Order: sequence, then structure tokens, then C-alpha cells
Amino acid sequence: MDNREEVREFLTSRRAKITPGRAGLPPGSRRRVPGLRRTEVAALADMSVEYYAKLERGNLAGVSPAVLEALARALRLDDAERAHLLNLAQAADGTEALTRPRRRPKGQWKPHRSLQWALDAVTAGPAFVRNGRMDIVAANQLARAFYDDVYATPGNQANLARFTFLDPAARRFYPDWDLAADITVAILRTEAGRNPHDKDLHDLVGELSTRSDGFRTRWGAHDVRHHGSGTKRFHHQVVGDLTLAYEGLEMAAEPGLTLTIFTAEPGSASEEGLRLLASWAATPRTASPAPRPGA
Repeated sequence: MDNREEVREFLTSRRAKITPGRAGLPPGSRRRVPGLRRTEVAALADMSVEYYAKLERGNLAGVSPAVLEALARALRLDDAERAHLLNLAQAADGTEALTRPRRRPKGQWKPHRSLQWALDAVTAGPAFVRNGRMDIVAANQLARAFYDDVYATPGNQANLARFTFLDPAARRFYPDWDLAADITVAILRTEAGRNPHDKDLHDLVGELSTRSDGFRTRWGAHDVRHHGSGTKRFHHQVVGDLTLAYEGLEMAAEPGLTLTIFTAEPGSASEEGLRLLASWAATPRTASPAPRPGA
């Protein structure tokens, strides 16, 4: 696959982020940019300037794992960035040894009933499965209530990225919207490196780039990340403010899918909020109820 532009932009963006001080080099003088020079990256990676320039032009096909590791060390790549570099190299020449095996061709994936049983067994918090395009493909009852806005938006197709950038309700749902937007784009950028042949992903990126300046700017930054664990703040239209911890686990049996479970600190107001949300989710509704006072 010809992904030279993607490789070029990723490497130049990483080089621009590394200051000489962070790389253990003297700052020098007459620097036109804060990042490293090509000559400095080449020296840190123990390769010729000409060879590094070739890599930065996007020519990763045939590059050995040892060279990629040296490049990752020189650019101080974190685990997500390193994995992204390996995925880009794999996409350049199809070398399976560089990273995980390619996933099965995409089809109309449906959760096995045992997975749905497992999700439904989680009753204290929202639990759901998403793919790398951020489509919610399976969820328990509490997750469907938690993401009520996402499911209610016409044409959204239960996609968290579309919701984040195209639905005004996202600004209310995510009090830290800029952070949520950064994470969303980084997850999509990671998926693009891992699965470059996904037409649906390309179509989604094209749609969001056309319709959202915020998405387009973030996409150009080439930031990637692994979405593991942490804490997020939300504001649900029914139960108000929630601060939830989350764990994201990649599903080994289904490459490309991530199981996420949200929980609240025991005894906290957020735990009470999840109980109220569960009660609301279990109540048959003909119309949306009014939010609780102060929500």
C-alpha cells in the first residue's frame, strides 16, 4: 500500500515535537523550529542522514524491525506511537512479522449471544463494545441509557466520533469537550494506521474533515493513543454530572474491538447517579422525563 504521505507527516510531526533538551542534546543556536533537525535524529538513531531522509520521505517498505526500533527511540515515541509506526511499516509492504496479524475482512459483525449475556450481567455501570471507527456495536441496558443522545441522533449510526464533532449535545455531555475530541481523533488515527484498508473508516474521516474544522485540525496533528483506563466527566441530560472511571480492554478473540466498562467510586454522588440512570433505563418511556433538579 502506498502510504508515504501518512508516514511522512507522522515522522515530521514527531520530530517537530522533540526538543533538543528532551533528546539530551545542547539547544544550539539559530534554530528556526523548536524540534530536532534531520541530522540530529539520524545521529540519535545511528543511521546516515541520507537514509533517515529517505524514511522521512515516507519510504518504510522493507525497513527492518531493528531500524524501526532505533527510530522509535530517537523520536522518543510512546507505546501508542511506536505501535503506530510499526503498523505504518506493515501497511507499506505487508510484512506481518512487524506487528499483529491482520484482522479478518470486515462484514456485518454481530455480537455472539454470550457476549451480550456478559454485557447484560454488568448492572452497576455502562458496558459496551466499540470498533476502531468508534461505532458502538454491543451494549448493556445502562450503556444504551448513558449514550441516549448518541442513539437518538438521526443518521449518527451509534458512532461516538460523529456524535462528538457533529452533534451540539456533545458539548453538554462532555464537560471537557476538547479533551474528549483529542482522544476521539487519536483513536481514529491509531485505527487508520492499524487498518488502512477500512473503507468505512476513510469515509468517516472524510465526512468529519469536511463538516468539522475542529476534527480537521486535530486529524492533521497525527496524534495516536491507546485507550486503556482513566477517569472522565460527563453531564447526562437526566441524572446530571457524573465522574466515572473506565477500563478499556481489547478483545483478543475479536481483533479491532474494545470492551469498555464505566464505574463510579463507591459511595459517591456519581454512583447514586448511575443508580438513578439504571432506574430510568428500566422504566418504559413514551417521552423523555424532565431532568432532576440541578441536573
